[in-house]
Amino acid sequence: MRVRPAILALGLAFLAPAATPPKVVAVAVDGVVHPITTEILASALDRARNDRAALVVVRMNTPGGLMEAMRECAAKIMASPVPVAVFVEPSGARAASAGFFLLEAADIAAMAPGTNTGAAHPVLMGGQMDAVMKQKVENDAAAYLRSISARRGRNSALAEKAVLESKSFTEKEALENRLIDLVARDERDLLAQLNGRQIVRFDGSRQTLATAGAVVEPYRLSLRQRIVSSVADPNIALILLVVGALCVYVEFTHPGLIAPGVVGAILVLVGLSAISVLPVNWLGAALLLLALGLFAMEAVYASHGVLGVGGAVAMVLGAVLLVDSPQPELRVRWTTAVALALPFSAITVALLSLVVRARRSKIETGADGMIGEVGVTITPLEPGGKVLVHGEYWDAEAAAPVGNGARVRVTAIEGLRLTVEPVGARTGADK
Repeated sequence: MRVRPAILALGLAFLAPAATPPKVVAVAVDGVVHPITTEILASALDRARNDRAALVVVRMNTPGGLMEAMRECAAKIMASPVPVAVFVEPSGARAASAGFFLLEAADIAAMAPGTNTGAAHPVLMGGQMDAVMKQKVENDAAAYLRSISARRGRNSALAEKAVLESKSFTEKEALENRLIDLVARDERDLLAQLNGRQIVRFDGSRQTLATAGAVVEPYRLSLRQRIVSSVADPNIALILLVVGALCVYVEFTHPGLIAPGVVGAILVLVGLSAISVLPVNWLGAALLLLALGLFAMEAVYASHGVLGVGGAVAMVLGAVLLVDSPQPELRVRWTTAVALALPFSAITVALLSLVVRARRSKIETGADGMIGEVGVTITPLEPGGKVLVHGEYWDAEAAAPVGNGARVRVTAIEGLRLTVEPVGARTGADK
């Protein structure tokens, strides 16, 4: 019996394994662009390469960030063997400043309705630029943006104005002026529009995208990346530093507790690692040190709270000025500074006061605790005899004879023998 070719083909179709849908790796750049952003983006691109993904979608919503971090991110996007689509979403999101550079560096630049981009004028952090330096920085950033946008076939002349004139664009304006490639409602709409689209990679090669029915797999941050991303916020970093410093101080003043020292050291190191990538203003750091000095002086000198209030004010100003950045997201908020300074001031002054009082108080135990104590002679001291001090009988001697039942004060102790003098023999009130 002969099997018809059509029936045979149908049977083979059922037996053949189903085609594997293309994979798309999605990674979020949400917030300020800083060194940890570079690490996250590089890890996502590596995963996409290893998984042979068809596309990497960078979900972007950023006010900007650090120039060096932006350049590193852009370099990794342009060198990626897997095509990269930067998608500014959801509605209301933005790709401002450094985000505009990353949008232009991508193989596919896309925006959702109600988003904006641009305003890429560089601003020096941690100081002021003179006219020559300002021009150099602007021209360097403009040339870099012209280079990558022209290579991507976009409007490099208009893109340059985002740097030199701080121009911003809505998604419609960006599309009409060839700054982006398309506008998509959401990620599904983006993948549908990209399916079958031919793109030119940064190296000049051509590639046709196949995104129909793609499985989108979000890139999940590692534990380390989650921790570092969280503490990269200068407000959180400052909280860690202050709380850590307080814990270390408690350990120094109460040695042997161990736990405060360990926790404090960890918090201080984590806080410093976050602050180290931010533009630190040394005036702010000096004000924080001044605040600590004023708190210490408040515990020693009776200033009726003047030094403590000055320390609190110095700490608030120091916290606000600690990070010098034109972007609000990279600065310490006033609310954070006040919420930290007030309780920290009270706790620090209280702890310092206890330490100072303890050091000034008279020693009550051991041999040194006997000095200055007042007792009664049990026998005449001629010059030696017996005295009663603290309810205990002691051998004692005096420089001059002292009668029985007289009150004497301990001036020295050697072994189990006291040296005493009559209470009226020196200036000072009886104990």
